Amino acid sequence: MTEAATSASQTTASGTPPQGEAAPSDGTRQDGETKTTVWVALGANLLIAVAKLGGGLVAGSPALLSEAAHSVADSLNEVFLLASLKRSRKPADAAHPFGYGKERFFWSLIAAVGIFVTGGCFSFFQGFEAFTSSSQETLTGYVVGLLVLFVALLAEGTSLVRALLQVRGQAREACRTMRAEVRHSEDPALRTVLAEDSAACLGVVLAMAGMALHMVTGQGWYEGVASLSIGALLVYVAFVLGRGAKDQLIGVAADPVLRREILDFLDAQPEIDAVTEVLTMRMSPDSVLLAARVDLAPGVESEHVEDALVRVKRGLAERCADVDHVFLDVVDADREDRRRARREREVIERAAEAEAADGRTD
Repeated sequence: MTEAATSASQTTASGTPPQGEAAPSDGTRQDGETKTTVWVALGANLLIAVAKLGGGLVAGSPALLSEAAHSVADSLNEVFLLASLKRSRKPADAAHPFGYGKERFFWSLIAAVGIFVTGGCFSFFQGFEAFTSSSQETLTGYVVGLLVLFVALLAEGTSLVRALLQVRGQAREACRTMRAEVRHSEDPALRTVLAEDSAACLGVVLAMAGMALHMVTGQGWYEGVASLSIGALLVYVAFVLGRGAKDQLIGVAADPVLRREILDFLDAQPEIDAVTEVLTMRMSPDSVLLAARVDLAPGVESEHVEDALVRVKRGLAERCADVDHVFLDVVDADREDRRRARREREVIERAAEAEAADGRTD
């Protein structure tokens, strides 16, 4: 067939245009779990920040003050993440016809910047200051500081356990390991909280080690090393989170398993002779845009093309709930198009098999 001048209209699972409707509800339950996880992390970090700041001022400890800055940064980030959860569910409108799902990725990027500036940079500053400072701290002050850090470790650990429980539940639903769920999760809010809490627990341990060694040896450079280590840890976490958010904002493709499922469905349709190209973009954790070029099978009459494509898109939306923005272009595929499509299909198959093997549970 000749290339169609117009592609089939965009449809949702019900076949009606999505503009002006609420976002799909498939991710509502997961959003509720993520929101609870973020609130737990926010409450813990606010209490810990106050405790660390007070203990740091009493003890005069650079490592403890660095940890206080870390908790302040985490608290601000949780506020950003809560805002992203709410704003990303705004319904599509004329100005944003594909919805506001990418708000998640934007605020995750802001959170990464917050970790870098508020946490990492201040920790480096405190570390360098510890090497040049000649002040002496009291034993009582350090005992208070260590007690504050121990309580902080318990609170941060509680928040981390909450995040890990959510990850474990999602991993069970997806039939993959927790490690694979963390690596392939499309929820930037959960990934950010998990990274923050993990870094916070490790940071507290580093601060406790630096304070204890300073108290035993009288050498303040131990705390300087602890502060610099905390700073390096936070910069690394910020880099990893920022890189992921950047990719999602630019427009990252759906995972290979979903792309293979889309290809399998389209190839199985009697009206479609060949799928020459499949382009996907993740719009939010539970929303994917699909643009595909298809060559219709011989015998499909032109007056039936629109009905056939609408039926195909409805079936695709029912099978792949995340694929809620679908555009199909009818083309006349030549031999080179079909060869290129086979090569791309092989690449997707290998990537999907590798991802499935990586996430396979025992």
